[in-house]
Amino acid sequence: MKRLTLILILVLGISAQGFSQKGYKFTDGKLVRTTSVKDQSRSGTCWCYSALSFLENEIMRAGGEEMDLSEMWIVRNIYFEKAVKYVRLHGNLNFAVGGAAHDVTNGIRNYGIVPEEVYPGLNYGTKKPYFNEIDAVLKAYVDAIIKAPNKKLTTAWQDGLNAILDAYFGVRPEKFTYKGKEYTPKSFAESLPINIDDYVSVGSFTHHPFYTEFIIEVPDNWAWDTIYNVPLDEMMAIIDNALANDYSVEWATDVSERGFSRTQALGIVPEADLESMSGTEAERWGKLSEREKENALYKFDKPGKEKKITQQMRQEAFDNYETTDDHGMVIIGTATDQKGNPYFKVKNSWDVIPPYDGYYYFSRPFVAYKTMSYMVNKNAIPKDIRKALKMK
Repeated sequence: MKRLTLILILVLGISAQGFSQKGYKFTDGKLVRTTSVKDQSRSGTCWCYSALSFLENEIMRAGGEEMDLSEMWIVRNIYFEKAVKYVRLHGNLNFAVGGAAHDVTNGIRNYGIVPEEVYPGLNYGTKKPYFNEIDAVLKAYVDAIIKAPNKKLTTAWQDGLNAILDAYFGVRPEKFTYKGKEYTPKSFAESLPINIDDYVSVGSFTHHPFYTEFIIEVPDNWAWDTIYNVPLDEMMAIIDNALANDYSVEWATDVSERGFSRTQALGIVPEADLESMSGTEAERWGKLSEREKENALYKFDKPGKEKKITQQMRQEAFDNYETTDDHGMVIIGTATDQKGNPYFKVKNSWDVIPPYDGYYYFSRPFVAYKTMSYMVNKNAIPKDIRKALKMK
């Protein structure tokens, strides 16, 4: 019996050792204090969840308390702004639920902000955001308005729009009480220990001059806001400097890549390591079809060589619609895999799910390659870069 037990222990030990060597194993490095992982559920509101999560981090970094701000307060108000602009442009604007981080800062600047408990924005019978009907109803309404059946717009159409928004999200409170004190949305925003004007967006593209601002040409930038344009190495240096100094980064990226795995919570840009292959291995690799090579590279079974990202690669991917603005998250720290390769730890808004409780790991090459833009506190930008940008 003792001998059998010993054999089982040895077998299980070997199996466990073999299992632990498969896949990716991450060790966290510098992490920024952050609030809890949220769930945007069935709504295309990652831009709002990520930007508000980022600002919640900023509130704590500035010495404020941990709080949960209302995403739906921003979404409801921005949907109104977007609808007005859509009608003014006769429908020649992307009218959808998508947006950008600057929509959140603009929303707070124009409408203030409230805690989640004051305005959950779920006035339509579900416990989490579910936008299929909301999106369809709002699009149908504004499309009916721009057809101008009365030959001109009536004075009632914006009231009608607000009525729809109130029905789905709830009537906006003029005043509310939070922790024993009365506020308006504007006064609550003013009570927070952050300055909305401190937040800027940064990207890296060659179709506009470096060290200038330009309107980034993506459909979700309905507000036509600008980003600061810097070279690739400086784009990455700003992220590094921010994390080193306890600032998080709101990150707009592309997760439609083959190098992104939802189940593995991982983003990589793999490349065949031909230099380390033996003659036989290289010959075998050369005989594979392109599809077979792709499948071999994206097995996500262990860390491997990744591509060296260049400015030209980034630009070509953007120009060819290979890099699109389809998701927003928050970079909250650094990490390494079992081979010492560098990663960023990222907070998502797809609920607390395995394998890392709602957090994801993206390799440094992935961030360099697939960053559309990011929002950061301008005080986290190195002084020499701020000077080059003529940033106040």
